[in-house]
Amino acid sequence: MSSFLSGAGVVIAAACAAASILLPAGRVRSAAMLTALVLFPVLILGDQWHANQIVQLRHDEARAAVAIVIGIVLVIALAAVFVRWPVLMPLAIIGTLPFRIPLESGGETANLLVPLYVVIAAGVLAAIFLPPPAEKRRPRWVAKTLAIFVVLYALQALYSEDFSKGLQEVCFFLVPFTLAYILLRELPWDRRLLVWALVLVMVEAVAFVLIGSVEYVSRSLFWNEAVIRSNEFHTYFRVNSMFWDPNIYGRYLSLVLVVVTAAMLWIKERRAFWTLCGVILVLWLGLAQTFSQSSFIALLAGLALLAALRWSWRWTLGVVAVVAVGAALVVILAGGKGFNFQRINVDTAGRAHLVSGGAELFSERPLWGYGSGSFQQAYINHLETEKKAPVTISHTEPITVGAEQGLVGLVAYLALIVVSLWTMGAGLWARGPDGDPPYVFIARAAVLAAFVALLFHTLAYAGFFQDPITWVLLAIGASLAAARTGAPDRGASSGTVPDPA
Repeated sequence: MSSFLSGAGVVIAAACAAASILLPAGRVRSAAMLTALVLFPVLILGDQWHANQIVQLRHDEARAAVAIVIGIVLVIALAAVFVRWPVLMPLAIIGTLPFRIPLESGGETANLLVPLYVVIAAGVLAAIFLPPPAEKRRPRWVAKTLAIFVVLYALQALYSEDFSKGLQEVCFFLVPFTLAYILLRELPWDRRLLVWALVLVMVEAVAFVLIGSVEYVSRSLFWNEAVIRSNEFHTYFRVNSMFWDPNIYGRYLSLVLVVVTAAMLWIKERRAFWTLCGVILVLWLGLAQTFSQSSFIALLAGLALLAALRWSWRWTLGVVAVVAVGAALVVILAGGKGFNFQRINVDTAGRAHLVSGGAELFSERPLWGYGSGSFQQAYINHLETEKKAPVTISHTEPITVGAEQGLVGLVAYLALIVVSLWTMGAGLWARGPDGDPPYVFIARAAVLAAFVALLFHTLAYAGFFQDPITWVLLAIGASLAAARTGAPDRGASSGTVPDPA
């Protein structure tokens, strides 16, 4: 009965989240959002009921009651703030994206996006009392493909070899991030809000770089024993700032770098131009301290797309092709040893075996896979004795999707990417900055380039759907794509929030 209720709860939560994307604003959609909002913590609590951390809370009823009361009061207070000043809601979501709170559960440490969850919950409550958004044409295909993937992922968790992991993926990521998507998609992303969002991410990124620089100079990290031990055996020193993983820290900096570079390439004010150049220099220094190869590749991919938009896609494509061929030759022929799979596997910390192992898992169940969230368990059960990998968590998103969800999930994943890229890039190549208001064109170019950079990073480090930045980019990109060409700049006439530009 417990397994049946958990499975039914996961499907219902995912269905409500998907319905919130597709339904028009109104009572039915609000009910769906509230149902999803309530179900995902309940399902997590039930799944982890016997974990050490939950057991301790169950035995300490006063502490549990205080935590629940504080959480409810904080959500209600934030919801009241968002109703009074709606512009703060999207800024709060964007501002809390990087912050994870380490919580120990079952002897393991989980770094949860607790601040983001609180803001999303407050946003859902506030949306009930805010006036419905003005009707406008929206790119429905992004919403449809996203909803299909969410429901499909939940259904495929029912037969997963690790149902608990699949449940956690749905409840910690897909459901709350879907709610964040609908909250952001319907906003009027005018110049004022876009500029404030840019300023916010720049300030946060610079602050993270300063913290990372202190770590680099002092040769000491705030947390993550695995990285601390790794630094002791390498000639270089990697920093993670306020992030758990240097690669996730590098991913964040590379995405912010792409966004700031987009603004710098088309900005006309000299003072703002040099300010953005200074921020780019600081962020470059911070990214270098992560030694994250996947983050540098992601950054180059995003910058290449910006170069194609700003100058010429033909020349950019030619340069990218030459660089790719040169890099491949260097990797294959370095040291005169030619291609050696074992050497590449060692150089990539076992990830080459993860790719080949994931492909083997896909070949065994090509249609439906081993179930959502099952990669690590399936790898251990079926391949660990053969592969002897130091890690068993996939670092390549398409491989993860293929092994867990088979062709069914892989088609849904690829369809979402194709539809998203088509929607975000529609009209950018043909019209250029003169086709839309300047701030709309710059924002769309920045979002598209950041999304491409994120896609490249997930090819080496996975975490596409588990990263809330993915959902934020999808929401902003869909909203901007639906904006009317030549729409008036609402931010220019509103005096409720000063324009930092």
